[in-house]
Amino acid sequence: MTTTLTLAEALAAAGGAGAGDFAAGAVGLLAALGYRSERIAGGQSGDAGDFVESFPADLPDTRTEQDFIREAQSVRILFQLTDAEIAAAVESPGPGRFDDGGGFDGGIAESFLFAAVELRGDAYPRSQYAAFTREINKRIQVPTVVLFRTAAGSVTLAFVHRRPNRYDPDRDVLGSVSLVREIDAGQPHRAHLDILGQLALPALLEWMDWHGKPRNFDGLLDAWLAALDTETLNRRFYAELLEWFERAVAIARFPTGEKVTRPPEEHIIRLITRLLFVWFLKEKGLVAGELFAEHRAAQLLKDYDRDDGDSYYRAILQNLFFATLNTPVEQRGFSSGRQTNHRLFSYYRYAEQLADADGLTDLLARTPFVNGGLFDCLDSEAGTRAGGYRVDCFSDVHYGKLSIPNRLFFGDGDGDAAHPNNPAHPIKPGLIDLFNRYQFTVVENTPADQEVALDPELLGKVFENLLATINEETSVTARKETGAYYTPRPVVDYMVDEALAAALS
Repeated sequence: MTTTLTLAEALAAAGGAGAGDFAAGAVGLLAALGYRSERIAGGQSGDAGDFVESFPADLPDTRTEQDFIREAQSVRILFQLTDAEIAAAVESPGPGRFDDGGGFDGGIAESFLFAAVELRGDAYPRSQYAAFTREINKRIQVPTVVLFRTAAGSVTLAFVHRRPNRYDPDRDVLGSVSLVREIDAGQPHRAHLDILGQLALPALLEWMDWHGKPRNFDGLLDAWLAALDTETLNRRFYAELLEWFERAVAIARFPTGEKVTRPPEEHIIRLITRLLFVWFLKEKGLVAGELFAEHRAAQLLKDYDRDDGDSYYRAILQNLFFATLNTPVEQRGFSSGRQTNHRLFSYYRYAEQLADADGLTDLLARTPFVNGGLFDCLDSEAGTRAGGYRVDCFSDVHYGKLSIPNRLFFGDGDGDAAHPNNPAHPIKPGLIDLFNRYQFTVVENTPADQEVALDPELLGKVFENLLATINEETSVTARKETGAYYTPRPVVDYMVDEALAAALS
């Protein structure tokens, strides 16, 4: 039956609050990913205490062990995958079998195990998933992929990186844990489905062939590590972002002939940096996600036009950047357009371009004041006749000098559909489409655990890399004005280690 299920259907069957036997659902999900085996460990009660007793740890951690027993409602080893199963899956894929097959062999070192753990709580921090994953893996001498399901019905996939012990060749040292964390089984994020799709056996076999890896345990292990590599994820995101950046520089229009004129690249870098920062705020629930849904934007804006309009950036994003994030809550309100306030950047603007101004202010009301300089409007408060200038053009009068079309934010989401007015040209994905393709996390990855998602460190990397696309003089100017100097994490780690060593010596 599982062979007919799509990945999303199998995920829904495995997850869901109050769903049935998680072990059976997890087997179905793995079957949808191409993993099947009849090597089943017999005599499992499913009780976490029995599991801990059956697989004793060489170096037990009593606190973590007790925490695991308390939180795990059930623990089962699903099946074992060896070179033979990998070859069989390639030659004649068929349905998996979840029964007491008795084919499990704990002595096979070069194999994968898959385990299912049902947890009692609704949600857990990343560190706790990592601790539970290590707790299982330190009791089993082969790489064990763990599938967790919470009481709320979300599904997490966890994999621990191993390396040989330098002093004992029969033991491994457990390294960082990679997590695809708390997937909404009923409505999975596209990024989660993409990651699971990359972990599917057919996709990994393709990767192994492309990179000249053998179709065995060693090749599959390399493929798993590559698919879960956050650096690879960051590079893929940046490559797509760079493509959008170059298109935006060519399409958008920016003020020229001003006393202070910036190159188009600098305008787009600033836009990307601001919107990326906002995206992490959205992940924390501090910015309404509806602001980035095209159907909602069309309701808020008057005469919304994706192809030829440019009101989204102006009436929604600029009001968010300058009159919301850069303005204390008590000072917010719409500009009257009078000479006394039309150049004060704490006022909402463009009411005449909004179909639902009250709806917009209601969505913006939950957003706090962020005093960091990133959202400073770079226009001068002086009028142009008095020597003033416009950079961001957040103005009721001069807004037409800067135009970023709606289509640069909202495309078709795929980038391969034909444009209705010109079938020969595909609709390119917009910046918000691009962001929606990826999962973001507000918790920075660490050497101990990492979520397969884009973390806040990405802000610095994107800023540095995009600055490298313009000349060095402009790069220095942009750094000085934004105050944004990115220090790579290895440098920070080294500085912290040296400071601690000096303090403790």
